[in-house]
This record gives sequence, structure tokens and C-alpha cells, in this order.
Amino acid sequence: MSETPTLPTAADIQARLLRGPYHQWLGLEVQAVREGEVELTARWREEWVVNAEKRYTHGGILAALVDLTADWALVSQTGRGVPTIDLRVDYHRPAGPGDLRAHGKVIKFGGQVSVAEAQVFDADGKLVASGRGVYATPRA
Repeated sequence: MSETPTLPTAADIQARLLRGPYHQWLGLEVQAVREGEVELTARWREEWVVNAEKRYTHGGILAALVDLTADWALVSQTGRGVPTIDLRVDYHRPAGPGDLRAHGKVIKFGGQVSVAEAQVFDADGKLVASGRGVYATPRA
């Protein structure tokens, strides 16, 4: 008789996220976890500014948030890390100074590859970036 694997809690994912120095630097905090979904926040850093006059966030930070949030939505289902195969990011508006919130959701879970998407919102709740990734999810 096989047991169903226990899915990670928000505390589990938070602890695993903070193992990575880049995730620490981003100031990531897990807000919510459900099977196939995760919600994160990233604490604002002045180093994110790409344009000193307009003070908006570099697109690479937004792309990283899309990728890692979609990825960790899959981790909420698999209980283990999944490598990115492909990623597409759309930028909707500049993200000014302020914390960012990201929501990731599994779209299709497969035996070899899976698809997840994420949306990133600024401090005012406006959508600033979204995207979809393909991730390797072979059975361990």
C-alpha cells in the first residue's frame, strides 16, 4: 500500500526558498500555498531600479518573479524542485518602487513536462508582468 506524499506547507516552501541567496536578496515571503498554487511577495530594493529618473523596476526582476513563482506553484504539487525548460514573459506596465506580489498557478501537470503561469502585481495591485513557463517534472 503506498501513501500519498504530503505536500509542502507555506513554512516548508519558505524555508526552501530562503536556502537560495538570490531568493534571500529578493526578500521573498510565502503568503499562501494551495495544491498547484503559490502566492509570494518580494520586498522592494533600491537596486531594482533600472531608470533613476522614473524609478521603475528592471524587467529582469519581474521575469525572475514570474519564473520562480510559476516554478514554486509546481513545487507545491510535486514537493521537489523543477527545472525551467522554457519561459515567456509579458510586461504590462512599469513597476514603480514598492513591494511586489506574485501569484503562480499550475496549468497542466504532466509526467515529463508541466506548464505553470504567474502574474506579478505592484504595490497598488496593478498587473505589471505575467508569463508562462514549461518545467521538467519527470517522476523521481
